[in-house]
Order: sequence, then structure tokens, then C-alpha cells
Amino acid sequence: QLHLVESGGGLVQPGGSLRLSCAASGLALDHFAIGWFRQAPGKEREAVSCVSSSGGNTDYADSVKGRFAISRDNAKNTVYLQMNALKPEDTAVYYCAADSLPPVYNSGRYVCPGAYDYWGQGTQVTVSA
Repeated sequence: QLHLVESGGGLVQPGGSLRLSCAASGLALDHFAIGWFRQAPGKEREAVSCVSSSGGNTDYADSVKGRFAISRDNAKNTVYLQMNALKPEDTAVYYCAADSLPPVYNSGRYVCPGAYDYWGQGTQVTVSA
């Protein structure tokens, strides 16, 4: 059983930065692709980014491209989401999730998993002046 715990959320002003962490325990994280999701009040959950188990492939939602960066340190069993140039519309609870299936490619491009086996409890990110 894989247990995921997010941390690093908080209150930040527009234009600021935060780094979220997704720490895993129970199983080795290098067997899993990791996705970051977010859900704002009254809105559906949105996929933000994902990284393959090796870290060699990533993908991002258009809304965060160029501002967010996902990375992983398998030796530390941790995945990170560096968030820069934050906007009020980035306010949400951010979740990480893990998928154990092999990576999928569409026309040579890595595709984020369509389903995940394990989820964390979330961390709140609030972007406000």
C-alpha cells in the first residue's frame, strides 16, 4: 500500500511562488507515475501536471505551462511541484496521486495516466493579496 502526503501549501501573494511536496511511504515511489491535481471550491477537479516513474517524461495543463514545474527525487521518495508566478485562479486544494501502470505515449508524446491508484489528502494553496 502506497501512502502519499502533500505539504508546502499556504497563502501567497499573486506573483509569488510555492513548492509543493508529495512524500510517499509504504512502497518505492520509482514504480509509479505521479500526477498533481487541484480542486477549487465549486469546481471540478483539474489535472495540473504529471511525471513518469523515471522522471523522464512530464506533461502540464495549458493553464500552468511555463509557470509550474514537476520533478521527482526517487531516492527521497518525493515528487515536487514548483509553482511560480502564481495567480488568484491557482487557488485550490492540490492533490498528488500515483499510478503503477507503464507509461503511455500518443504520437510519441507522453500522456498522463487516465486513472490513479493512490491519492493524498491534499494541501491548500491560496493566492491572494
